[in-house]
Amino acid sequence: MASNVASPPVQPRPDFAEMSLAVVAGFALTLTAILICSTPFSTSLAGNRDFVCYWATGQQLAHHADPYDHDQLKVIEHAGGLVPNGALIMRNPPWALPLVLPLGFLSPRFASVFWTILLIACLLVAVRVIRELHGSPPNLIHWLGYGFSPALLCLIMGQTSLFPLLGLALFLRYHSTRPFVAGLALWLCILKPQLFLPFSAVLLAWIVFTRSYKIVLGTAVAMAVSSAVATLLYPPAWTEYLRLMRSPSVQQEYVPCPSDALRFAINPHLVWIQYVPAALCCIWALAYYWQHRLTWNWTTNSSPLMLASLLTAPYSWFYDQTMAIPAIMHGAYVTRSRTLIAVLSLIIALVDVEMCKVKVLSSIFLWNIPVWFAWYLLASFTSRKSASRPAEASA
Repeated sequence: MASNVASPPVQPRPDFAEMSLAVVAGFALTLTAILICSTPFSTSLAGNRDFVCYWATGQQLAHHADPYDHDQLKVIEHAGGLVPNGALIMRNPPWALPLVLPLGFLSPRFASVFWTILLIACLLVAVRVIRELHGSPPNLIHWLGYGFSPALLCLIMGQTSLFPLLGLALFLRYHSTRPFVAGLALWLCILKPQLFLPFSAVLLAWIVFTRSYKIVLGTAVAMAVSSAVATLLYPPAWTEYLRLMRSPSVQQEYVPCPSDALRFAINPHLVWIQYVPAALCCIWALAYYWQHRLTWNWTTNSSPLMLASLLTAPYSWFYDQTMAIPAIMHGAYVTRSRTLIAVLSLIIALVDVEMCKVKVLSSIFLWNIPVWFAWYLLASFTSRKSASRPAEASA
């Protein structure tokens, strides 16, 4: 008698390009895991992480003290093992303060472990969601997300860029099915609003065009709650934050990103120059959206939009390039060019070496975002070209 159970589909074997991508990403991920596991047992390693500033800020909030007090943060950070002579100050907006409050009730070592687990969870969930958005293909492309160099640096340094990555992935996942949840997820993105300016312009236009106002409601609720908690913890937080961001130490600091490099090349004292690329990009982004408004697909169309937002961000660090993961994964999924996948493996390997050898303040990091963008454009072009061939053949 014939069986009604369908035989499992034959899984395609990974080719050399995919294997090289997985090997490079897996090797970098393994080294990162070893370094992270040794951090709690090394005072010098733990003290040199940016995580220390979040822990110190949490300590201040737990005592309802000023989270932007340079002198007090310096004392706390040095007591926690921070090596440099200065103090690291959390520059995320005040609505991000509740995020670090739990760290204020933990010792530096336990807080470091808790924070690292939280960041790892953000990366794992985000990459899984992005893979599912592309149908969970049975290949090795998803290793790209797990071993993406800027994301690994976030884990090593304890940086917060993985939270916006998770917010972006959840928005892409739920914007059409659970708009209120998607709006809540956007709160994670606005922990670093400077990375999403053209993206935000298109998002607002899309919300108005499609009347997706539940997304606005979700974001407004998250903003209201987090802002209220921040105000309760330390009422002058907003004033102190504005004073910090207007201080010469912040405004005259060089950040290795294209927009800030442009300002320093023209006139370092004219801060408004670094916002010009983002303003021009917003105009392009709105035109791009209007051209595709009737067929707009956030999973597909957000990729060049997010890369353009990163390229023109008023200021961004190397680890903020974590936001490029959805776009690069999308490009790797849609392209049929094995050469481009192999080239991507080589680029990631070069960036891994750069990350290990070069300080984060170096201008060498200026090449990364343009290269990610150029690679994505090539991958997108080859996918369209291959898709047009069957149509030409049938004609």
